[in-house]
Amino acid sequence: MPLFESHFGYRDYRSAMWFVFCSHIYKKNHDVTKTWKGKPEQLLRVDDHDFTMRPAFGGPAIPVGVDVQVESLDSISEVDMDFTMTLYLRHYWKDERLSFPSTTNKSMTFDGRLVKKIWVPDVFFVHSKRSFIHDTTTDNIMLRVFPDGHVLYSMRITVTAMCNMDFSRFPLDTQTCSLELESYAYTDEDLMLYWKNGNESLKTDEKISLSQFLIQKFHTTSRLAFYSSTGWYNRLYINFTLRRHIFFFLLQTYFPATLMVMLSWVSFWIDRRAVPARVSLGITTVLTMSTIITGVNASMPRVSYIKAVDIYLWVSFVFVFLSVLEYAAVNYLTTVQERKERKLRERFSCSCGLPHTTMMLDGNYSESDANSLAGYTRSQTVTEEEKQEKIMVHLAMSNESNSSRKRRLGSHVGQRIMQNTHAIDKYSRLIFPGTYILFNLIYWSVFS
Repeated sequence: MPLFESHFGYRDYRSAMWFVFCSHIYKKNHDVTKTWKGKPEQLLRVDDHDFTMRPAFGGPAIPVGVDVQVESLDSISEVDMDFTMTLYLRHYWKDERLSFPSTTNKSMTFDGRLVKKIWVPDVFFVHSKRSFIHDTTTDNIMLRVFPDGHVLYSMRITVTAMCNMDFSRFPLDTQTCSLELESYAYTDEDLMLYWKNGNESLKTDEKISLSQFLIQKFHTTSRLAFYSSTGWYNRLYINFTLRRHIFFFLLQTYFPATLMVMLSWVSFWIDRRAVPARVSLGITTVLTMSTIITGVNASMPRVSYIKAVDIYLWVSFVFVFLSVLEYAAVNYLTTVQERKERKLRERFSCSCGLPHTTMMLDGNYSESDANSLAGYTRSQTVTEEEKQEKIMVHLAMSNESNSSRKRRLGSHVGQRIMQNTHAIDKYSRLIFPGTYILFNLIYWSVFS
């Protein structure tokens, strides 16, 4: 029996051999990332390096890849001219100071507490108004370090950024907004910011939707930005195009305005002597149009140019206002006509009591003319008194003497309209609707 077996016994010998075999297997499959019992900072040797400087300080620019996943497009504000977006922002770079030994090439994942102790890119959002990192239930930050020093840094951020909007075609407009990313401190000589996979670096959720807009497309671009005091910087752009839904504005703006214009035309069929009805209808439509215009402008920024909706509303307002002016003209001409008729009746009543010698003619009327003016022929037998009365009535109804007959013929149409106020309403029933329909055809063909 061998000395080892005689000294320890056979069972002790088998136990020792099993321990040696297990130790060999443990050393073969050992991964320090899974069995390290110390602090992660000691494994990554955080205290052995100065992480206030970028990787490869003094050498070429460090490349930092970026990709973005848009979680939601929360709101678009026309008044403030901005948008709010929630996204996952991820950075990729290599820092050899964070490399560690590993036989299985498995990474280590950390939360936001380690981020404060190492170097990370100082990316910020250009033209942002507000932004924050979500912190429920903890800071939504993830840091993943690979054995060769490659780093993945991810954050969940909500940002509100400016969007320069053009409302000249509102609400038939299309807006293009951009979210811009840039390094705050490092120029292109120190940090090269780029999209990691080109256009594939931008991912969006298929369920993203907005109440007033149709999201047409997302795409990425990049360019250099220059600051006179600091230099050139790499800038990344997330561009998205929005087309506004028109149905809401058709219901809330265009249809009410059109109905108000059509309602103002009802006054053309109301009798011209019904002053309270036509005046109240005209004032009601004017005030309603003013309310619609005020409501639309209250939800819009105070821009210094004319919008498409302004053109439609103000033209509709002009049509409503012209219908009020039309009745003012009809009422005025009716009053003038009634005044003339009253004067003619007064003159006729006064002339009936005058003797025959006071009836002054212009000397151009013969007896046959007098008979024809009075509505009689020579063969008809009438008294001299009746003949003179009818001549006076005909002369009193004449507006001018024989010397101005040519001028009366030239203005015959205008006098006919003024004497017959019903004609103005009749023409308005055709002119107003026809002109408004023509305006709508031109408007929708230009802006749609």
